[in-house]
Amino acid sequence: MWPLTRKPKTAGRADPAPSRWAWRVQRMMLTPGIRLALRAGIPFCLTLTAGTVYLSNDARREAIAQSVAETKAGIQQRPEFMVNLMAIDGAKDELATYIRESLPLDFPTSSFDLDLDAMRATVTEIPAVKSASVRIRPGGVLQVDVEQRTPVALWRNETGLALVDENGFYIAAATSRHARPGLPLIAGEGADAHVPQALELIEAASPLGKRLRGLVRVGARRWDVVLDREQRIMLPAKDALRALERVIALDQAQDILSRDIARVDMRLEGRPTVQMTNEAAEERMAQQAAFRAKNK
Repeated sequence: MWPLTRKPKTAGRADPAPSRWAWRVQRMMLTPGIRLALRAGIPFCLTLTAGTVYLSNDARREAIAQSVAETKAGIQQRPEFMVNLMAIDGAKDELATYIRESLPLDFPTSSFDLDLDAMRATVTEIPAVKSASVRIRPGGVLQVDVEQRTPVALWRNETGLALVDENGFYIAAATSRHARPGLPLIAGEGADAHVPQALELIEAASPLGKRLRGLVRVGARRWDVVLDREQRIMLPAKDALRALERVIALDQAQDILSRDIARVDMRLEGRPTVQMTNEAAEERMAQQAAFRAKNK
């Protein structure tokens, strides 16, 4: 039995406890940052160094780039990715031909080489196109769906005749008035910006039939209704439709537009006036002179 006041001596046995520095190194190796550096940092640095040394040679870099380009081209040129033709729906023959000319494509071509957004922007920039969509259909078909603008009037401006839609957007130039006899004629500065109002006035003037020649925008603020025999109905800037309806009602009641009248001025709501033609005015003056001479 060993005495309680002395520790037993173990001869020839080393102390198994680590030294202070060994213990600190072991503790440091167990920290997350050091473990991450050993697992990922050192391999990454070695790989980066090896890759940098390998790619420092120009011939190797060119060989890699060529290999990547060949692989990419091989994938893009596969038959399932090739576009062989273009189909255009919603456009008449003339517009469809113009669209094909605006999108010069050499078929067959890879779908990876087609910028559909840019192609759609090109098609929608055509004045006669209201909206368009471009997509690639199964089977290698480039599908272009078009919504055309519908011309509703002929606009005579300083450059000639132009077709405009219901919102006044330019569609195309017109060769002559007789090329579109079914469309109403509007003229004057700013007339294209007020097409909806012009269509309302033309609809209201339908009882005049073939006597209606068109509308003229005056001073970029009001309309004149032009009839045959060089007659005009001068409408106010405000409530033009109501003023025209009053003239139509008066004509249906008294046939004033069938008389020798040059102008019906409705610009002043409380005082509409009628201007006679020069011949009618001269004849009336002669009649008045004869009447005065007779009553002397």
